[in-house]
Amino acid sequence: MENNRLIVISGPTGVGKTAAAIRVAQALHTEIISADSRQIFREIPIGTAAPTTAELAAVKHHFVAFKSVTDYYSAAQFESDVLSLLPQLFAKSGCAVMCGGSKLYVDAVCTGIDLMPTIIGEVREKVQRQYNECGIECIIAQLELLDSDYLAIVDKKNEKRLLHALEICLQSGKPYSELRTGQVKPRPFEMVKIGLNMPREELFERINRRVDAMIEAGLEEEARSVYHLRHYNSLNTVGFKEMFAYFDGTMDFYTACERIKKNTRVYAKRQLTWFAKDKDMVWLRPEELEAIAIDDLLNLR
Repeated sequence: MENNRLIVISGPTGVGKTAAAIRVAQALHTEIISADSRQIFREIPIGTAAPTTAELAAVKHHFVAFKSVTDYYSAAQFESDVLSLLPQLFAKSGCAVMCGGSKLYVDAVCTGIDLMPTIIGEVREKVQRQYNECGIECIIAQLELLDSDYLAIVDKKNEKRLLHALEICLQSGKPYSELRTGQVKPRPFEMVKIGLNMPREELFERINRRVDAMIEAGLEEEARSVYHLRHYNSLNTVGFKEMFAYFDGTMDFYTACERIKKNTRVYAKRQLTWFAKDKDMVWLRPEELEAIAIDDLLNLR
């Protein structure tokens, strides 16, 4: 796969990654790999802002709506699946586009992730049950005992990472931090990493409008359709947590909608912080990317 290129388009939620990826993929006559850890679930396209039917028709997307919210899927599986797919895409045009804001998924393909034990259902159910009954404080308390080193560096607001770390500790019998080598795996292809961004006020306004559009499109009905599955980690995400709170009667509808907007804006800021650490990322406004000639884009550094 030498001289083949993977064009990575990342950035915060709501910035316009999907539209940009479609334009680039069409220009390169290639397909899109979705690196979004929530758009993989078929039952929740509205709440995850999954590509529309028209967008899916414009360019073939991989890893969208191919799992159920009840299925387990990890960044390690994503890494393996994408690396198996890339030779087929490269054989067609020498390029592929990967688009998404889930940094763990992006890193899994670009730099690789450490080999971790497969979590058996019994362990996953135990951790999820503890979380459901006692909250994230219970998970943090256990991690303090089992892996205080990891707890010292992890974002304690990232419930998904905390749950996963505890699962690894219980499954392996070792601290999660001991298994994290951080070694970069060599890849037999070149990468061009593009981060999309825009002025904060503009981004936040786009996010607010998108949430309004989700609500109008039926987010409440979609959330009700999976409410009975709320204990699955796949639904422990912005949009559904707030709707579930509304269904539970702990907040009214207006408050739930406003909280979705606020929490999405907070998530966008966290995404920008995560991606800012990647020194290979070239930051552009969406219109700047659109103006770059495709030959120049392929050599963007």
